[in-house]
Amino acid sequence: MDAQAKLELLSNNMHLEPAEERRIDLPPSAHQLAPCGHSPADLKSAVDQVQSGKESSLETRKNSLGIHNAVMPGGKHIALLKTLLTSACERDCYYCPFRAGRDFRRATFKPDEMARTFIDLNRANIAEGLFLSSGIAGGGVRTQDRLLDTADILRNKLHYRGYLHLKIMPGAERDQVERAMQLADRVSINLEAPNTRRLVDLAPHKVFIEELLRPLQWAEEIRKTKPARLGWNGHWPSLSTQFVVGAVGENDLEILSTTAYLTRQLHLARAYFSAFTPVPDTPLENKPAENPWREHRLYQTSFLLRDYGFDLEDMPFMPNGYLPLDVDPKVAWAKQNLSESPIEINRADRRELLRVPGIGPKGVDAILIARRKGKLRDLKDLKSIGVIVARAAPFVLLDGRRPMQQLSLW
Repeated sequence: MDAQAKLELLSNNMHLEPAEERRIDLPPSAHQLAPCGHSPADLKSAVDQVQSGKESSLETRKNSLGIHNAVMPGGKHIALLKTLLTSACERDCYYCPFRAGRDFRRATFKPDEMARTFIDLNRANIAEGLFLSSGIAGGGVRTQDRLLDTADILRNKLHYRGYLHLKIMPGAERDQVERAMQLADRVSINLEAPNTRRLVDLAPHKVFIEELLRPLQWAEEIRKTKPARLGWNGHWPSLSTQFVVGAVGENDLEILSTTAYLTRQLHLARAYFSAFTPVPDTPLENKPAENPWREHRLYQTSFLLRDYGFDLEDMPFMPNGYLPLDVDPKVAWAKQNLSESPIEINRADRRELLRVPGIGPKGVDAILIARRKGKLRDLKDLKSIGVIVARAAPFVLLDGRRPMQQLSLW
């Protein structure tokens, strides 16, 4: 099987891995990911067609080939190829299309083959970054070795310096985690479930603490105790994880309690949430798909916990531990806490300003700078520095007065 055929086989279910730095302001329907796929020769042909005028849009062609636009932590957009070393897997996770025993055609790359396939895409200016995962074949340690071999070939033999996100396999050893951190810009391991109890129902042959959580703990210990110069390009990589949402009855409080621990204690850069979608010929094939708005609310809340100074106790959980789907969690908090006690924009500190809907970290910085030049007295003053005044107006005072114009929240 040639590289193109392998990538096409591997591409079909990569939507289970959310895109890098997925934007929170997109509606859930916009979170669908194109599949990865096609060989260097095929992608080079697409470029040639564009240059010859036979293809009207390079981006349209790239999307059809499965290389999607990803947003990096600093805001830079890159074309990211997401793929697997192998779709063969010895684990039997109940939700996964790659689970052992499922009847479909598998594909496998050798490390050198994968590295050279990607580098051809990169040198043709088609793919700028690589997200590399794998099914588990021959145990987590052996599979991790193959992932590390691929990364090592890319970095040290083919001299690739661009973005690399490398997955850590369940059961990987501490030395393997450290080696991955010396080669990658980001490393991650998917917890999939928020705790041991839920993981038993989702992936019964994975061990939550020893196989999944501990590698993330090791990574943070390494970042704390060893000099950053030992990491890739003089920096230790960021950490992320992913949860499958809605497959086994876990509620939002369970997921976000684990997310809060990871964010505060392990300095996790991102938690990704993937709304469950049933896959044919798996034990959960008859389970209904999860509402994508639930995924969206989890993203919003995770950012409030990470960047806005909110605690779990601030979130508008219902008695059953779920977030309401019909209201933004920050707006829900503000309606309960700020409607009768609005925040004075000209005196509030950073923490208070961050709690106002329509004001994010950049907006707070802009307000603090503007206040050095004089008082902010009108919604136009806020709008001119980037505040979303339609959301902020009901919850603020401007020089001691509520804004003259109360704009709609929606």
